[in-house]
Amino acid sequence: MSSADLVNHNLVKEIDAGGVIIEKRPARTPDGAVVEGLYNFWIILNNPSQYNSYTTEMVKAVILAFREASTARDVVTVIFTGSGDKAFCTGGNTKEYAEYYAGNPQEYRQYMRLFNDMVSAILGCDKPVICRVNGMRIGGGHEIGMACDFSISHDLVKFGQAGPKHGSAPIGGATDFLPIMIGCEQAMVSGTLCEPWSAHKSYRMGIIADLVPSLKIDGEYVANPLVITDQYLDSYGRIILGEAKTGEALAAGKALLKKGEVDLTLLDEKVAEFSAKFVNTFPDCMTKTLEELRKPKIAAWNANKENSRAWLALNMMTEARAGFRAFNEPNGRDREIDFIALRQALAQGQPWTAEFTDSLMPAAKTQKET
Repeated sequence: MSSADLVNHNLVKEIDAGGVIIEKRPARTPDGAVVEGLYNFWIILNNPSQYNSYTTEMVKAVILAFREASTARDVVTVIFTGSGDKAFCTGGNTKEYAEYYAGNPQEYRQYMRLFNDMVSAILGCDKPVICRVNGMRIGGGHEIGMACDFSISHDLVKFGQAGPKHGSAPIGGATDFLPIMIGCEQAMVSGTLCEPWSAHKSYRMGIIADLVPSLKIDGEYVANPLVITDQYLDSYGRIILGEAKTGEALAAGKALLKKGEVDLTLLDEKVAEFSAKFVNTFPDCMTKTLEELRKPKIAAWNANKENSRAWLALNMMTEARAGFRAFNEPNGRDREIDFIALRQALAQGQPWTAEFTDSLMPAAKTQKET
């Protein structure tokens, strides 16, 4: 049978990939040799000016790209990444959220159908999916990253959730995946407090498979100078690898960081090394193994994704409407609402009106303070 006789199982002839770059790059063996006729399928979020946050159109392209990668007979692995070195992805595009979806729950419900399909497309891909974490992985970006099978990161990256800080809940995957990946207690810490974790801590906790340095100073790579990169115990017997430095050590680390430049060469080498390991495996056996090992994630995801979609849509009338507006209309560097005023008003039975939402914005908060 010739290739011309093979049935095309893709949904579309060509993906309209605005904001997403799709490439097939030659697969290699572990010794670096190019394998003729086999490829790694790269899906690259390409919105660096907005930290690779995904728009509605980008979500559509990612869904179709993962489906194409899954059915491609000549693809060995999928590499999911972002453009530049600042962010893999920071979640949904807050400009689009604030200016279109806020106050529009019926529209956001349809958007969340697309988001759910994107996560499901990652979890259902017949090929190993490697998240190349080229920069911060926050909010929905962290959720789609955790849906991947493996994550390879450089060590300046920050990981975490943003939901309760910005008017949402991390129910696009984080509340499903984190308890499975790191245990209930630390999942609670990450999901509720929204405090970012370093790549070193994320590696220690089991969120990423491997990490490499990316800061280059005078031609040499150095580990992230802002965090503790030696594994040892504190006075309570806790491992503190990846925790933030404090005091003079932090100040020295910041000074060192300013002297260097970010170079992702080692990240690309590690991703290439990792993806090459899959060439010498049976493809159908690999797919079945992936399906079985993904079952805990898929079971949790499928159990919750529809009620999560409904709640997130309705939340666009209240807290999300305020949170996304505040983030999109910053007053200086302040991108958060007046949480104290919110809680005090709700304690008195204040209904969610347009005027009340306006009163919570950063500009209104600053005006009160002055």
